[in-house]
Amino acid sequence: MRIFRGLYFNFSWKRMLGISTLKRKVATTTGIPTTRMGLNAKLGRWLWQLIFGKPKRKRRK
Repeated sequence: MRIFRGLYFNFSWKRMLGISTLKRKVATTTGIPTTRMGLNAKLGRWLWQLIFGKPKRKRRK
């Protein structure tokens, strides 16, 4: 019989050193995402706006 059935132990050295928290704080203060997907999305939006300009919003009547 297992006593600790269903309990899992995850260890992250990045969380232990506070790297994850630091990355999150930098991303929120600067507005630049630190993940690869977030950075790609932000650069893609920036290039799209650079080439085609900002999209026009439809006015509500």
